[in-house]
Amino acid sequence: MRQGAYVIIGRKLGGPVSRGGKYLGVGALALICIAATSSLRNLPTMAVYGWESIFWYVAGTLLFLLPISFVAAELATSMPVAGGVFTWIRRAFGERTGSLGIWCEWAENIVWFPTILSFVAGTLAYAIDPDLSNNNVYMVVVMLTVLWVLTLLNFLGTKFSAQISSFGSMIGTIIPQILLLVLAAVFVLRGSSIAIPFSREALSPTFDLTSLPLLATMITMFAGMEMAGYHAARVRHPEREYPRAMIIACSVIFALSVIGTLAIAIVVPVDSINLAAGLMQAFSAFLAEFDLGSLVPIIAVMASIGAIATISTWMYGPAKGVRTAAERGNYPPVFQGSNKRGAPTHVLLISAIGGSVFILMFLFIPSINTSYWILSALTTQILTIMYFLIFASALKLRHSEPGLKRPYKVPGGKVGLWLACGAGLFACLFALFIGFVPPANVAADSRLSYVLFMIAGFVLLASPPFLFMALKKKSWIAKERHHGSEQSDSVAVD
Repeated sequence: MRQGAYVIIGRKLGGPVSRGGKYLGVGALALICIAATSSLRNLPTMAVYGWESIFWYVAGTLLFLLPISFVAAELATSMPVAGGVFTWIRRAFGERTGSLGIWCEWAENIVWFPTILSFVAGTLAYAIDPDLSNNNVYMVVVMLTVLWVLTLLNFLGTKFSAQISSFGSMIGTIIPQILLLVLAAVFVLRGSSIAIPFSREALSPTFDLTSLPLLATMITMFAGMEMAGYHAARVRHPEREYPRAMIIACSVIFALSVIGTLAIAIVVPVDSINLAAGLMQAFSAFLAEFDLGSLVPIIAVMASIGAIATISTWMYGPAKGVRTAAERGNYPPVFQGSNKRGAPTHVLLISAIGGSVFILMFLFIPSINTSYWILSALTTQILTIMYFLIFASALKLRHSEPGLKRPYKVPGGKVGLWLACGAGLFACLFALFIGFVPPANVAADSRLSYVLFMIAGFVLLASPPFLFMALKKKSWIAKERHHGSEQSDSVAVD
């Protein structure tokens, strides 16, 4: 979902984006998109649905992946200065709404951290003892340790965070994903028995309130595609090359997601898939088939490194965005603190404390799968608000500022824009509604608790910007802003 996505955010809220330098080709732009969304963590969630997952991937691609890719490119190229999501939404709807958008981009991390950290803990268990992946105490201890160590390491600043991301994405995501696909291909070609026999009926989706949450999770799985939009201004002929890059990227992302999901499903029985450790269940089964079980601990460590790099990247970037909004007086001064390396230390500490609270729920909910799904759904809820505002901003600006220079436009003129934004807005509204519906893997006696938790979590995480704006004081505005953010803001909006 997020690999390398926010290495750029250190710049996007800090200063103008240069138009100079080497232009990006179609291949380079496509790779940026792939890196921004590729993740191994999401595969077990979809593998539970076997062949049916193909339909949901197609729906997610058409309703969200393609629309956000094209819409973000139009917004980015029409406002080629730093600011990203904050600038886009603020220009369309004003300071309050812009602050809500960047807040949601940061706040969803607080509930996302436990899900990705549970993946780290569950994966690392295979380097020690696979049974530990079902031990809540082990999971919580590892999750809290990794969270706080990474928080302190990110105090070292943007450069260090970027180095972690670059190293981890190659070692922990790209190589393991290629290996998983190769193992699955050899497994099938050898004629080994697969856990999900193919049939036409198996491809047919089930439409009910317990399966529809799958479509909502696509927003989380494909989150990050808007990151390519920040580079669209560096494409020589964006009107031609950007659509080609998007088609290539979306095709590759779709293929990798489907093949990776089915690779897990064919070797791990559906009722045995652990959402936090499903990836290593698949690797263990494949490697045992080829008498290579000794490689399991190595793969486990590599996959954990990739996930840790992802956490570090998303931990740092949105925190800088919130600090910048706070320096404009939109949030209390407690969100403004930085150290001599420019790291947003106060925001990092606040997110770590919030993430720790949600991590502790693993101790009180018997099923790790249930905890994993609940937090993933809540992540989607908060992220949905930001994406809704992005699509709405594109429509608003096309009509309120028709003369704005747009080097790239969503294909198809106004009709194409409405189709893209309409699909995206529908997906967001649907995800927002369906997120409150308990999925099939939540026990019947836990469904009321699920709904109450979702409502409480949503209100708790989404309401602070409204409260802050109501209490806003002139004294909250920072006397000095970091890294030229004042300059970038004035260029983008005035």
